[in-house]
Amino acid sequence: MSGPERCVETGLSKQRLRLWVNLLRTTRLIEADLREEMRTAYRTTLPRFDVLSALERHPDGLLMGELSRHLMVSNGNVTGIVERLVADGLVERLPVEGDRRAILVRLTPGGAAAFAAMAAEHEGWIDRRLAAIGHDEAQTVIDTLSSIREDRP
Repeated sequence: MSGPERCVETGLSKQRLRLWVNLLRTTRLIEADLREEMRTAYRTTLPRFDVLSALERHPDGLLMGELSRHLMVSNGNVTGIVERLVADGLVERLPVEGDRRAILVRLTPGGAAAFAAMAAEHEGWIDRRLAAIGHDEAQTVIDTLSSIREDRP
C-alpha cells in the first residue's frame, strides 16, 4: 500500500485506536460508578455481584472451575469471593457425588432474592448512564462488538 491508500488506511487505523481508547475509558468510568453504587447501596462489590449473576443464570449451580471460566478469573479469586458469599448465606457449596474434590456452588433462596433486588437496580444504573443511546444505535454497537469477539482466532 502506498500514497493515498496508505493515508486513508492510516487514518482509519488511528480512528480505530481512538475508538478503543474511548471504549476503555468509558468502560472504566461506568465500572467505577457501578462499584461505588454497589458499595453504597448494598455494601458489596462488583466481583460478588458477578458471581451471583453467573449463578443466577445456572440455577442448578456451577462447579468452581466452571464459575471461574464464566467469570474469566482464576480459581483462587473465585474461592475467596465464594467463601464470603457462603458466610453471608447467599450461596451454598455442595459436594459432587462421585468426585470428592469437586464442589458445586449455587444460590440459596436468600441469595436469589438479594441478587434479584441488586440486578434490578443495577439495570437502572446502566440504563441511566447509557440513556443517550437509542434502541437501534445500541443494537448496532452490540452487533459490532459481538462480531469482533466472534472473529477472534
